[in-house]
Amino acid sequence: MKQFIVLLLLLVQLNGFAQQTYSKERPPVFPECEAVSADELQQCFDQGVFNRIYDHFKVPERVYNENYKGEVVVLFEVDTLGAFRVIYIDAYYEELKAETKRVFSEFPTVKPATYNSRNTFKQYSFPIKIPLVDQAAASQDLSKVNQLAALEEQAKREFDSVTAQTRRFDKPNYKSQLNIPFVHAEYAKFDREMNLVGTNSHTGAKPFIYSEVSKYYDFDAENQKLLQDRKTWVGRKLWNEHFVELQTDNYWFTVDPVFDLQVGKDTDADFNYTYNNTRGLVVQGGFGEKFNFYTSFLESQGRFADYFNRYAESLKGFGPDPAVIPGRGIAKRYKTDAYDYPVAEAYLSYTPSKYFNFQFGHGKNFIGDGYRSLVLSDVASPHPFFKINTTFWKMKYTNTWMWLTDIRPEVEEDKAFKRKYIANHFLSWNVSKRLNLGFFESVVWDNANDRGFDVNYLNPVIFYRAVEFETGQGAGNALMGMTAKYKWNDNINIYGQFILDEFSLGDITGGEKSWKNKYGYQLGIKYYDAFKVDNLLLQFEYNRVRPYTYSHNTIVLNYAHSNQSMAHLWNSNFSEAIVIGRYHYDRWFANAKLIFGVRGFDFNEGGDNYSYGGDIYRDYNDRPYDTGVEVGQGIKTNIFNGNLQAGYLLNVASNMKIFADVTFRDFDPNATTSTTYQNNTVWFTFGMRSDLFNWYFDF
Repeated sequence: MKQFIVLLLLLVQLNGFAQQTYSKERPPVFPECEAVSADELQQCFDQGVFNRIYDHFKVPERVYNENYKGEVVVLFEVDTLGAFRVIYIDAYYEELKAETKRVFSEFPTVKPATYNSRNTFKQYSFPIKIPLVDQAAASQDLSKVNQLAALEEQAKREFDSVTAQTRRFDKPNYKSQLNIPFVHAEYAKFDREMNLVGTNSHTGAKPFIYSEVSKYYDFDAENQKLLQDRKTWVGRKLWNEHFVELQTDNYWFTVDPVFDLQVGKDTDADFNYTYNNTRGLVVQGGFGEKFNFYTSFLESQGRFADYFNRYAESLKGFGPDPAVIPGRGIAKRYKTDAYDYPVAEAYLSYTPSKYFNFQFGHGKNFIGDGYRSLVLSDVASPHPFFKINTTFWKMKYTNTWMWLTDIRPEVEEDKAFKRKYIANHFLSWNVSKRLNLGFFESVVWDNANDRGFDVNYLNPVIFYRAVEFETGQGAGNALMGMTAKYKWNDNINIYGQFILDEFSLGDITGGEKSWKNKYGYQLGIKYYDAFKVDNLLLQFEYNRVRPYTYSHNTIVLNYAHSNQSMAHLWNSNFSEAIVIGRYHYDRWFANAKLIFGVRGFDFNEGGDNYSYGGDIYRDYNDRPYDTGVEVGQGIKTNIFNGNLQAGYLLNVASNMKIFADVTFRDFDPNATTSTTYQNNTVWFTFGMRSDLFNWYFDF
């Protein structure tokens, strides 16, 4: 067995000493080798080791007296600081082992080996012949060993060499091209740093990628503040680390189990309790510094508050499945009164230069600085998209192309949903240190006349409204919008949006409240570190959208996906005021939200089957009148939704939390129908969740 180990180490030594050094890899460098050419560095290092052993090794007296002839084989490494460390010694005498350790302990610190210009560990093995011989001659003899055997041994060690490339995980995701999971409460943690007066950041298009936010917010330092002193593997994985994390100089990835386990009580429901049971997996990683990937799969079963269940079933599309879970996707029946809804999201992110980022995936996007967006929101189910972010000077230009579906029974063909498309572009411009303006344009079209994905809209710098006009009246639905943000000071931001779905100057200025006045607007303010309390964010937001906005006389061309709006989750014909407070301290957090709103619903019963403009899946030509159109028309409904949530962050890497949540909802229409009636709900929930996306329950 000992002879086998010696032979193996000799072959490893041959591989380490005899192979040529590749361009990306440089061996350790002794002081006398610094002037040597790159091609001769390895040979110079080998010779330096030989010379130091030959000059300083003293054969122990016992070994000398017993006339021993043999070898000492030593395996050593040079670490990332250039220090020598003996790993293993194979020798017949303990005295020989001790002498070998002594000699190597006196080796000087050298310049460490590098790979891709980064310091790295390097291991070698070396035979010391007893009695001592000229080590330079020995090295020449070794180079004549059968090369085929060396190659075979190298192949056998390939798996181990890959394993040896791994190094300490230093959280490369924090500077990667990965998206920061878009969760309002999480984005609030670095919102102030990105919005300081004088920054050239762009906060309109979300989700952000880590590399653009890390210029303003030190993710690693904030993470270090939250780490707990856990020595065991189980303790680290539960509180501080990803479940699986691997990193080398060239690539990295992490794997995390995902849970959303909740149980609660709806005081207005006939069933005993609410619950959600989500299990899944998230894998993310990167190859080099420019390419990253993310994929997740969640398998879920749930039963929610009664008002939410009823709304989910009202979104039902073609086929046997009873509901669409808002923001998640189509759900099949689970048992008798619950839902089973799998969700998969994934994307590839590539940043070839500091100017461009390309993403292709299945997920959601958001435009705006508020809690809501009237332009592009994340309230609908995930969908395929391709996105280009172009950042230059004081501007960021975001192009997004999306593949959506209309799932209504009226448009299904051969038991398949109807495909539709959206192309939009958003230009964010920092006009000054305080003022940012954004310009938005979007167009929706379907596969009419087998046009498919219209190449006209692939041009990232064209005006969509003109293309939509040229392709034929009714061939598409164009929307335009504008955003604005003003930094009052480092702690106060004022923001807003305006969306325009129909442009008729005479009707807009005529004062008769024409139905063609299809527009909406948002006004909001954020107060960071409110009242000088660190990490306290207060936010007020007002949203108002006139009837028939986002709808179309060709229903498939509405601004929606899978029976859900691509903008505000209340569709149109509403106004709302929102008050939000967010606070976090160490791993503790608390969020409060109050929503006061007015909505207008359709009667859909008896002799009144008109569209009053709140349901964007109605033809706007079914309206009862052309003028006198007001927000809240139809069944005027006052809505109050209050929510309080508090909890504790369990795992800082996977964002796993435990929480308790209470929602109070008062729904008060001025007329009663089978689908619109007075309702008071108190919904208590507690559980454990991996917080990776926004859940909206404020319908």
